[in-house]
Amino acid sequence: MALAKLAEEDPTFKVKYDEDTAQTVISGMGELHLEIIIDRLRREFNVECNQGEPQVNYKEALTKMVDHTERLKKQSGGSGLFAVISFELGPADEEFKESDDFKDGKVRLQFVNNIVGGSIPRELIPPVEKGFKAMMDNGVLAGFSMDSMKVRIYDGKTHQVDSKPIAFELCAKEGFKSCAKQAGAVLLEPIMKLEVTTPEEYTGSVIGDLNRRRGLPKGQESRPGGAIAIQADVPLAEMFGYVTHLRTITSGRASSTMEFSHYAEAPKGIAEEVITKANA
Repeated sequence: MALAKLAEEDPTFKVKYDEDTAQTVISGMGELHLEIIIDRLRREFNVECNQGEPQVNYKEALTKMVDHTERLKKQSGGSGLFAVISFELGPADEEFKESDDFKDGKVRLQFVNNIVGGSIPRELIPPVEKGFKAMMDNGVLAGFSMDSMKVRIYDGKTHQVDSKPIAFELCAKEGFKSCAKQAGAVLLEPIMKLEVTTPEEYTGSVIGDLNRRRGLPKGQESRPGGAIAIQADVPLAEMFGYVTHLRTITSGRASSTMEFSHYAEAPKGIAEEVITKANA
């Protein structure tokens, strides 16, 4: 309620809830602006809060195909659970990633049913797909969601009494846990498309700073008034507080715009640090 009231008073102050990271994110005209907002929350509304940088929405992905057979057999006196699934697990095909449904975020699992001869009855296939789909919300490295994944089921076994839908759903989940790391699971980080417009005399300082932030310069263009526009791809994790720092190194004469570009595999050292922190 306090944040809503402050946003109503100040049109430059924005509040949003990020479902991917479960954080409330505030944005404004600069770090000083946000510090004043936090101070007002405490003084005027008596709201204590934990504040820090927004969390980066990392993702996980698989890099190679593995073949695996998972067997589930549980007996507890009465009716039990039984399921056997043979499948391949690995990265989704490039054609799948180019589909509109994937780009719109509607479908992330490429599920291929190659069962022949009825080794798994048709009505038990949807629970298998449901099991694998559920596991994509929590990856095997640090619990981040899977970017995409391909599963091809080709064989299995059933029991006349104990092969229920829940058995095959659980079997799919256990199968994912058993072999996802073997499929070359890696950490992906969001890469931002950045453009900095700066007077020419600060070009070297801006590019040097971007290099320190693991940025990859993509080009430069001349702009009216002797300004230079620098384009670069930079990891989001390195960009918190950038606007304030850019003003410092260019005496307040540069400006920047940034938008999401794509996900890319994080360097090994960065990935290990993120995974260790997430699992702590």
